[in-house]
Parts: sequence; structure tokens; C-alpha cells
Amino acid sequence: MSPQRIYLACLLSLAAFAIPSAAHAQAAPAAASTAGSTPMSAADRAAIEQVVERFRTAIIAKDKPGFLALFLPGSVAWESAIGDESLQRLRGKRPETQKVKPDPQHNPVSFIDGIVTEPRSTEEKFRNLRIDGDADVASVVFDYSFHEGGRETNSGVEAWHLVRTEQGWRIVSVIWSMNLPPKPATAG
Repeated sequence: MSPQRIYLACLLSLAAFAIPSAAHAQAAPAAASTAGSTPMSAADRAAIEQVVERFRTAIIAKDKPGFLALFLPGSVAWESAIGDESLQRLRGKRPETQKVKPDPQHNPVSFIDGIVTEPRSTEEKFRNLRIDGDADVASVVFDYSFHEGGRETNSGVEAWHLVRTEQGWRIVSVIWSMNLPPKPATAG
């Protein structure tokens, strides 16, 4: 074998070994990131599920103190993004409607205040609950539908971040997509 072919064979062999090494190097940070954390226990998971249930029942009962007790005191991220189809429908009536409109006045307090003053029944329904995290931080993601007076007003996906405090699990952020129900068919 010529020296050039030996050199080429060596380079190809090194390249073949380098590919798995590069893949391993990319995977290593993900594995290392959980190495020092304490896994979420069944009790933590059950406690988080209780936070979700208390959130749901506080809306139904219009229980402002119970609702606000679920959140970490102070500023909580609270933001929605309107789905594209719903955005187009809303812009037909109000062209200035924005897909995402950060508003510090829109927060858990203003949300529950609106529910408490709403004379009709109010309920948020949850499906496909998924919980991930460790013993100190968690994310909860689920499909939701929001109902007023027994009628669905919007639906989408909702995601929360929670931290485990000395008083238990508390919500620190809530984000959700917001999609209007389909327009009823018109008789033609």
C-alpha cells in the first residue's frame, strides 16, 4: 500500500472514531445537567397534581385567596399567544390586535378578579397533563379549554413552571396558547 493510501486510511479511521465522539460530547452536557439533582419523588408529583387541581377548583369556586396562594409571592410571568387563525378573526373586528401583547396589568390577580366578578359559571378543563422536573423545579404542560356559562371561550396548550418552596410547590410562570372555538356554520 502506498504512503498516501495509508495516510488516507488513517484519516478515514480517525474521522470514523471522531463522529461517535462528537455525538457523545453533545450528549454529555445533558446527562451532566441532571447528575447533581434529586429526582422528583412520587410525593412531589402528587403535590404538583394537587396544585393543578386546586387551581381548577379555585376557578370554579371563585376562590381568590385559594387561587393566589398557589403562586410564588411577587412577580409571576403570565402571558398568552393568540393562535394564527384566531388572530386573523380577531383582527377582522379589531385590526390593532397583537399576537402577543405583554401587559403588566395582566397577571394572576387580574385573572381571578375577572372570574370572581363574572356572574356566569367559570371553569378551566385540563387534559393530557405532563409533569417533568426534579425535587426542586418542575414544568407542567397540558391541553386546556376555558368555559364561561358552560360555553367554551378558548382552548390551547398551557405550561407552568413551579418551584418547591418551604411552604410547598408554587407557580412562578404561566404561558398559554389561545385559540377561539370554530365559528358556527351559517345556514345558507
